[in-house]
Amino acid sequence: MGNTGYRAIKDSERLDQNIIDGYKYIATPVIGDVMGRMRVMNYAIKPVNIPGVHMAGRAMTVRTHPSDNLPVHKAMDLAQPGDIIVVDASGDTEHAIIGEIMSYYAKTKGVGGFVIDGAIRDRIQIAKLGLSVFAKGSTPRGPYKEGPGEINTVISCGNVPVSPGDVIIGDDDGVVVVPKAEAHVILAKAMELSEKEEEILRSIGQGKWERSWVDKILMEKGIEIEERNEKAPI
Repeated sequence: MGNTGYRAIKDSERLDQNIIDGYKYIATPVIGDVMGRMRVMNYAIKPVNIPGVHMAGRAMTVRTHPSDNLPVHKAMDLAQPGDIIVVDASGDTEHAIIGEIMSYYAKTKGVGGFVIDGAIRDRIQIAKLGLSVFAKGSTPRGPYKEGPGEINTVISCGNVPVSPGDVIIGDDDGVVVVPKAEAHVILAKAMELSEKEEEILRSIGQGKWERSWVDKILMEKGIEIEERNEKAPI
């Protein structure tokens, strides 16, 4: 004990892969909605990839000093295929946490992607690799490799708490975090909502979207809808 700041915890209990795979087909706004619009990372954490990215995987968490990436290197060595390495770099964008070389190594290991509350470098080269990467920004200034850092502890990323094993989903809209203990329940709710939204889209196309609910809510709020009968002056 007493090693706070220099700690790496090995792999924890893993979710059924079928649950994680189920999230690959659901948009982040839908998942966010069924979680009460909570557990949605700050909008500043954006995809580096070209439009069309959709990432879903198990969180391997890393807390690192904003100017250092030594624990991220170790996390890549420990990661299993499909894991998403989620990095708490305190939101600092003065030093890059990963670049092209680390991204290429992660891809060869089967890492599912990175989510970094901090900066990257080699932005274009990373985008070309096809590895899903989300970050707050980019900078040419590289990091040091001295520590401290922690792996697989509870962190904060994009103003959202992330625990090892949580499900991380990212697409063009951003990143959401599904607590591992509720992943199966939230998946079922998200699938139901996704189907409901598809039905709404079909009804709009058919000119059948029932809209009385708008006035109903307004009336419940006490808003009166008045008709103006005044004639324009001649």
